[in-house]
Amino acid sequence: MATSSELLDTELLRLVTAGSVDDGKSTLIGRLLFDTKQILVDQLEHIEDASRRRGHDYVDLALLTDGLRAEREQGITIDVAYRSFVTPRRRFQLADAPGHVQYTRNMVTGASTADVAMILVDARQGVIEQTRRHSYIVSMLELPHVVYAVNKMDLVGYAEERFDDIARELATLASQLEIHDPCVIPMSALKGDNVVDRTDAMGWYAGPTLLEHLETVEIASDRDVDHRRFPVQWVIRPMADEHHDYRGYAGQVAGGVWHAGDEVVVLPSGSRSRVAAIDGADGEAVPGRSVTILLEDDLDVSRGDLLADPARPPVAARELTARVCWMTERSLEERARLLVKHTTRTVPARVDAIDSVVDIATLEDRPAPGRMELNDLGVVRFRLAEPLVVDAYRDNRATGSFILIDEATNDTIGAGMVVDASA
Repeated sequence: MATSSELLDTELLRLVTAGSVDDGKSTLIGRLLFDTKQILVDQLEHIEDASRRRGHDYVDLALLTDGLRAEREQGITIDVAYRSFVTPRRRFQLADAPGHVQYTRNMVTGASTADVAMILVDARQGVIEQTRRHSYIVSMLELPHVVYAVNKMDLVGYAEERFDDIARELATLASQLEIHDPCVIPMSALKGDNVVDRTDAMGWYAGPTLLEHLETVEIASDRDVDHRRFPVQWVIRPMADEHHDYRGYAGQVAGGVWHAGDEVVVLPSGSRSRVAAIDGADGEAVPGRSVTILLEDDLDVSRGDLLADPARPPVAARELTARVCWMTERSLEERARLLVKHTTRTVPARVDAIDSVVDIATLEDRPAPGRMELNDLGVVRFRLAEPLVVDAYRDNRATGSFILIDEATNDTIGAGMVVDASA
């Protein structure tokens, strides 16, 4: 049994699941938890009893997550359910996104911070509209890795020909959408084939099981290490007299590798200094690490500012073009006013134009009718009241993304990925 310190030292992989209704997502998640021995004895006894009451001659592992889904649909809990599990090789945080078309916004929410997307495909149905929709979303969000889990292979007689047909169609889709690192795995979540353990039922398949793939996929190099970015979350000025010279800037590294002595530009002001020290890091700070940075000079730096590499700075933008997912029932219309929250800074903005909306059937942009509706995905141009320091989303997911907020209610009403920005 691994100790708590050993578990903390293992790498964390964030995984989002997606798929149409009845693709077997609940069973697959239950199978992962069951076969990696993450289920407590009393939980197992409960689902065994519930399975018998339902007349099943097998343990219905979907019951592990269906309770959460029923609660979600009644509005009791959040839309995206999160589960954590560990193996000797890795820690996992799994976001279970709803499968219904009307919950596209929740899929975007669950996938926004994921390293890997797992899209289920029913072997009987093949590639359907929801497969295309979810593939488009993970492409739009630039997820580094995508696994297509071709489930229910037991219901097509474990036929290699059927899997090959689906795999070819998925390869075409992935190429069309420029999906990063696609992987297709045949499996049966109900039977446990190729989920955690390899199966003899598909001897023709020589690739990894789902868990083998998730444990070995390389994620350390996925984050932006080429552009130093550090949004300031908090300014630390201790009150004690012995620390009166201390002025630190706390936050999470959004890009690049940081060391003492690095040159720094403070944006949007343009002031320059050098890193004097980094508290909370062993000599260097890397993307995803929460640290406190001290500068050599006493500059006017506050929450919402961004520290960056002056040799490769981001854009201090007053105009943005972005891909947007609209997340509320009220339409987004041109000339609308709202708030844009980007990293630690929030500014007022106006919608200059809605250029296009995605036709999910063809995966092509079509001219927008001057508005976006709930769950629409499209290209929108914004004019900002104050500059935001941004990168293109394809370069840096942290500094290239933002959320849209209703000025009156403070509700989150959309999410955006920067395509282009101008000063």
